[in-house]
Amino acid sequence: MNNKAVPALAARALSVGYRDHRVLDGLDLSIAAGRVSALCGPNGCGKSTLLRTLAGLQPALSGTVEVNGAPLGSYRRRALARTLTMLAQFNQIPAGLTVRELVAYGRYAHGGWLRGLSRADRDAIDEALAATGLERDAARDVAALSGGERQRAWIAMALAQQAPIVLLDEPTTYLDIHHQLDILRELRRLNRERGLTIVWVLHDLNQAAAYSDEIVLMRAGRIVAQGTPDAMLEPHHLQAAFGVTMLKTAHPLTGAPMCVPAYEGVLDADPADARGASCASGTSDAVCGASGERRAGARPQRDLVA
Repeated sequence: MNNKAVPALAARALSVGYRDHRVLDGLDLSIAAGRVSALCGPNGCGKSTLLRTLAGLQPALSGTVEVNGAPLGSYRRRALARTLTMLAQFNQIPAGLTVRELVAYGRYAHGGWLRGLSRADRDAIDEALAATGLERDAARDVAALSGGERQRAWIAMALAQQAPIVLLDEPTTYLDIHHQLDILRELRRLNRERGLTIVWVLHDLNQAAAYSDEIVLMRAGRIVAQGTPDAMLEPHHLQAAFGVTMLKTAHPLTGAPMCVPAYEGVLDADPADARGASCASGTSDAVCGASGERRAGARPQRDLVA
């Protein structure tokens, strides 16, 4: 008897391209159900294209995509929308819609527009507005929102869909650090409480490590490595994906894995710049004083792994 769990999403020998340019090239990927997975990699490596292909929005040149073990093409449109939702990186601003009306679009998969909104629909909309901190903005015109507020409105629409698989392409775009952390924490809470499968594209490796169960590193249309944040922040993996030297360390309060750039070249420039770069990168107070200058005779802690 085969007890192996069926992945929520799977891609096998997946190739996707535009005209003569192949963006994804023979890619294999498996995303376990109920986990949070971060796609990370340099610009143009295929992260957004991969998300679009997993969501059925971008045709593949070859290979297969499966959702909960079934071929993506076997899903009817509304059935797929009840199973999977995706928030793209760029979205057209709808004219004349309030925030609440935009979020209500997420309920289309549960009954269409003709029957009107049910109590369950209204509850889902209210919950999505609360999750994104937009309750007081529900009656505002979407076009009048700031970039960050608009991004939260789009996220609320995706959450209102209540699909068990959520794909998010750079969900923290336009958000200040306060709202970035709010959104990441809220999505992580929904993952834990509802068992949502979340796949998001994040550029901040430390946020990806803090809020994800696994990181998928990509480069040039292929998967470089996939595993736990602790494993994926190892310098050799980050070098392979990004082509830069990174240092792995631990968060000073939680002990969670973090990474910082080695700032090669900076430390060989001006000694004052070197001291500033070292202290700014997280050196402890035992080494750096309150002014940010290195204490005389102090040496940095050896908790960085090259």
